[in-house]
Amino acid sequence: QVQLVESGGGLVQPGGSLRLSCTASGSIFSHYDMGWYRQAPGKQRELVAVSTSARNTNYADSVKGRFTIARDNAKNTTNLQMNSLKPEDTAVYYCNAHQWSINFWGQGTQVTVSS
Repeated sequence: QVQLVESGGGLVQPGGSLRLSCTASGSIFSHYDMGWYRQAPGKQRELVAVSTSARNTNYADSVKGRFTIARDNAKNTTNLQMNSLKPEDTAVYYCNAHQWSINFWGQGTQVTVSS
């Protein structure tokens, strides 16, 4: 069992930056692929970025070059640095831990990009 707690969301103007943090507890963090997903109103949840247990990273095309995912296995944290934010980045962002067919989710944190 893995418990995930997100923090760092909020309101930011277009072009601004935010840093989301996810802290995990309850299991061996380094064994999991850690990812960030987001869900905008009326849309399906989508993958934003993932950092695998092998330390590979992947990003959605819409955030490449603007977002960076980083994990610290010693601290059981996964962060998402979001730069050059756009209104279309507005969504609830969820932290995810994945291993085999098992998924754990955080409660979500709201990110709103608006002037």
